[in-house]
Amino acid sequence: MALPRERDTWVTLLPRQSVGLWVYRTQIASVDGETFEPGDIVSVRDHRGRFVGKGFINPASMIQVRLLTRRQEDAIDEKFIRERVQRAWEYRQEVLSETESCRVIFGEADGLPGLIVDKFGDVLVMQNLALGMERWQEVLLEALEDLLRPEGIYARHDVPVREKEGLPLWKGFLTHPFPTRFLIRENGVPLWVDVERGHKTGHFLDQRENRAALKPFVRGKRVLDVFCHTGGFGLHAAHYGASEVTAVDISEEALELAKESARAGGVEHSIRFYREDAFTFLRQAVREGERYDVVILDPPAFAKSKRSLDGAYRGYKEINLQAMKLLRPGGFLVTCSCSSPVTFDMFDVMLLDAAADARRTLRLVERRGQARDHPVILDHPESQYLKCYILQ
Repeated sequence: MALPRERDTWVTLLPRQSVGLWVYRTQIASVDGETFEPGDIVSVRDHRGRFVGKGFINPASMIQVRLLTRRQEDAIDEKFIRERVQRAWEYRQEVLSETESCRVIFGEADGLPGLIVDKFGDVLVMQNLALGMERWQEVLLEALEDLLRPEGIYARHDVPVREKEGLPLWKGFLTHPFPTRFLIRENGVPLWVDVERGHKTGHFLDQRENRAALKPFVRGKRVLDVFCHTGGFGLHAAHYGASEVTAVDISEEALELAKESARAGGVEHSIRFYREDAFTFLRQAVREGERYDVVILDPPAFAKSKRSLDGAYRGYKEINLQAMKLLRPGGFLVTCSCSSPVTFDMFDVMLLDAAADARRTLRLVERRGQARDHPVILDHPESQYLKCYILQ
């Protein structure tokens, strides 16, 4: 695939359009100038002709232009891309206490739209979600290898959103083959990761700091971890001294990995895993009069878009309502949402709604977000997606 070219092409916006880092098809008045190929670099201006930024264009996508820079003098070339990769890695080295396993590149938040790169020990996993960035793949691979010297790089280009960019779905090695299933340590807790078959890039690094935040609340406590997936929260609770952990998920494959992690950490006797639908488990536990000191809810995204918000609200309210009923007086609820369209304000309203029905009063201990290697860009609200509340 040829490298993108910077074209003398101008995308003009309709009046009264505020632009973050994405320019949608519905915001565009006209596209004029030099002929371009999808993924090439074009300039964006407002309806008065004022320069807005440069980015790569893809007429097949609803997001027509993804901005790379707001500086007209910037040349978007191989040097520019390499510098962005280097700056992303330098940021992680500055803000993280350890970089053994972390997100190296977080798309728009690192000035590389649509690109995800995760580091698991000596292995990197790349996920390209945008055509423009896909055309820079060879340059990106060279930059990552020069900077991080990984044992290997694996592609998880199997995300359905790629089809909206006109890109094929596939996964496989971008370098020589290597074992895709291995043990990492997160906050000192051993966790098995499968970058070939696991969800997304193989492990949810964005919850790393929230899992560490469990420590003061779980020692000697009875803990329930619902939607546990590969056991991240529940395994942390067990390592932090919980007397008993119950972990629930619908995926047998995820639970098998969680069980291996429990054995690797020597906590298999203090954590029990159940393969069951989370909603069913919670309702049944309430009916049976179960009580826990700590309940953790970390569900998958219930809302992929604004159109699904009503159903997502009902789903979040239901699981939080049942969790509140399961908590002993003074117990702690750790509840999360990774749905970008669900805002913090909306999550607040949902929690109050559930608390009213459960006849509980909530005390906010902490309102948290994603780990700092998943930074938020203030004029790109899509970069702020994870919510994690600790409530009593």
